[in-house]
Amino acid sequence: MLPKYWKDFIDSAEIEKKEIHIPASADLSEIDDEGVDIYIFNDAMSEDEANNCYPGIGVKSSGYIPVAGCQSGTGDPYFININEGDGGTFYRIYHDEVFDENYDVKRAIDKVLNSYEELRKFKIT
Repeated sequence: MLPKYWKDFIDSAEIEKKEIHIPASADLSEIDDEGVDIYIFNDAMSEDEANNCYPGIGVKSSGYIPVAGCQSGTGDPYFININEGDGGTFYRIYHDEVFDENYDVKRAIDKVLNSYEELRKFKIT
């Protein structure tokens, strides 16, 4: 399910199944003053989120692929969009805003990083 360029990225950055802290100063969505902690999914976790959970089910047809989950309390998953290709944007999609394929993009989806490759510069544990 995960595109090859994403797999190559997480392999080279050595972040699969790792936690990453995105500081508030870097998070374009400005959701939290403390920043957010995310957990990078492996292929099985991504597939489960996309096929068995919302918002994954609802946004999959628009090209969004779940690649991480929130460790800070919200439970919101994080996505890349395969329509953007290599180096694309890193998004948060709010689980309480997507119940089917008819969702309000402005309320449901926030840009977190201009490129998922920015994840390399944050604290990884």
